[in-house]
Amino acid sequence: MSREVFEEAEYERRVDRAKERLHEADLDAIVVSDPANMNYLTGYDGWSFYVHQAVVVTAERDEPVWVGREMDAGGARATTHLSAESILSYSDDHVHSPYDLHPMDYVAGVLEDLEVADGRIGLEMDAAYFTAKSYTRLQQNLPDAEFEDATLLVSWVRIKKSEQELEYMREAARISENAMQAGIDAIGEGVPEYEAAAAIYEQLIRGTDEYGGDYPSIVPLMPSGDHTDTPHLTWTDRPFEDGDPVIIELSGCRHRYHSPLARTTFVGDPPDVLEETADIVVEGIEAALDAVEPGVTCESVEKAWRDTIAQYGLEKEDRIGYSMGLGYPPDWGEHTASIRPGDETVLEESMTFHMIPGIWTEAVGMEISETFRVTSSGAETLADFPRKLFTA
Repeated sequence: MSREVFEEAEYERRVDRAKERLHEADLDAIVVSDPANMNYLTGYDGWSFYVHQAVVVTAERDEPVWVGREMDAGGARATTHLSAESILSYSDDHVHSPYDLHPMDYVAGVLEDLEVADGRIGLEMDAAYFTAKSYTRLQQNLPDAEFEDATLLVSWVRIKKSEQELEYMREAARISENAMQAGIDAIGEGVPEYEAAAAIYEQLIRGTDEYGGDYPSIVPLMPSGDHTDTPHLTWTDRPFEDGDPVIIELSGCRHRYHSPLARTTFVGDPPDVLEETADIVVEGIEAALDAVEPGVTCESVEKAWRDTIAQYGLEKEDRIGYSMGLGYPPDWGEHTASIRPGDETVLEESMTFHMIPGIWTEAVGMEISETFRVTSSGAETLADFPRKLFTA
């Protein structure tokens, strides 16, 4: 009996859409190794992505095939609707093997049994857990196969969310709100950075009174003091000092669905430049959100932000957002559409994005972000949290 996260019919619809993309790409099969894509197609959920695993979808077979370590097959039975015939596992001597065995040797055998060994097979060549050795072992074992890069094939299927997916993201947003408030409340002069991180983590797992939280794909990011000119630092043992800006970026997680949220706080009285930058960032975010509607492009949303901050002499070359939702470490992004110049992806209803137009300069570091969904008439921000500079 699988843990019920989505109805079986939803997984069937997802697989059908993936098969449509296989047909469009003239592929006979795809080997999916991104754990988020594996989950999306089958529901599989386990901390087993540190060893090689895959979901194989073929154009002809109704069900996908899950392939993983023998001890994880029980996890596949617990979290998916797959039949016993579709859950296949390799023996433990394939793991970190001194015997010249590799899990992709087993996957190659599965592809042979599925009668696609001489076909066109898509691989997620740029997925975090698909290694160079995985590729070379498949090549060695299947010399008649034609391998194609299909890294984003399933990710593009994921970009439009179902109503149940959106509900999990809204639940994740409630967790994000609680965790952000806990972090802001914990920050103060003399408090070690790790204490604020601990307060955030407690709320990320504790969730709400109605439901708990899951581990997020990215740890809470907390650059502070002189280091707020860079966005991806975590916490240290250093106590917060008077005059420290602190950036917090985090996400609640519900059934692997995220709703990221970033805010900036200041220990003491903030300088005028930080308050002014916060006001500009908020104005730019609101202009960009106002530009969101079905039929417009990602780059046009970014332009609304760019034009707004340009009035104040500010520039930002980085993208200001990206599609996201379901995720596993190391990332909650889908790696498809980005809100930036040159991205002509047309927005459609039920796409979801994290808009994070951070400003990182030698003089100031500022992050205020929102996760939003595209609605029939505009943007729905998932979190309800004050959009401002906080003080501690």
